[in-house]
Amino acid sequence: MAPDDVIRTYLHRSRDALIWKLDGLSEYDLRRPLTPTGTNLLGLIKHTASVTADYLGAVFGRPFEREMPWLGEDAEPNADLWVTADESREEIVQLWHDAWTHADATLDALPLDATGEVPWWPSERNPVTLHQIAVHLIAELHRHAGHADIVREQIDGAAGMLPTADNLPAVDAGWWPSYVERVESAARAAGALG
Repeated sequence: MAPDDVIRTYLHRSRDALIWKLDGLSEYDLRRPLTPTGTNLLGLIKHTASVTADYLGAVFGRPFEREMPWLGEDAEPNADLWVTADESREEIVQLWHDAWTHADATLDALPLDATGEVPWWPSERNPVTLHQIAVHLIAELHRHAGHADIVREQIDGAAGMLPTADNLPAVDAGWWPSYVERVESAARAAGALG
């Protein structure tokens, strides 16, 4: 597989793994914080759409045409990691699709050795190549896909990479509670030793 194809494959896998986590959920479940730092599914989509648009857009002189005030200098911290009540699911999902259309157009237009500048990175880390930024973005998206896995499982038990390829052992549902109990027992035993 050519390097361009490898990059696209991993970008698209992470993209697909993230967006399906929204399927079938209520507005509340999409937005509710399920970690002490407020991690929520629709916020992860908003954040990853935003960074995708910037990294595979503005960094290479191809600014994204949609305004993203949550990334502005006067925005509150983490404004891109949650969705306000007046921002609709449809609006955020459309932002996601638009960001990916823009990102794919950048990948189509430029070679992997094209250079750009990341204004929010220190000067010693610039200039960057499209290849470097694509790898950075793959790591970022897969990290957030892991967050989405955990959040979605807490909501309704849905787990795995994709609905058609869950990447989990093919066992009956009754197996999981006994597995979790074995993990808990091992943790308690180790805790008693230490």
